[in-house]
Amino acid sequence: FKVKNMKKKQQFSGIIVSDAMRKTVVVEVTRFKLHPRYHKRMRIRKRFKAHDEENAYHVGDKVAIEATRPISKEKQWRVIEKL
Repeated sequence: FKVKNMKKKQQFSGIIVSDAMRKTVVVEVTRFKLHPRYHKRMRIRKRFKAHDEENAYHVGDKVAIEATRPISKEKQWRVIEKL
């Protein structure tokens, strides 16, 4: 059967910039945004804390993250795979 109103979870890809915490990595996601007036492309960088259960990922790895239920105060993302 088909479930209605099934939303796809938000996903980003980024680079791990810190793995100092247990079961947590910090992923920096870079995207481009158009300036509303001058129409120049700006680089927007944002950091997300993501859950890494096995501590398998390290600094410099390119990974995909996915939105999930809140795991802690600042952690609402989990690492899906290494790209």
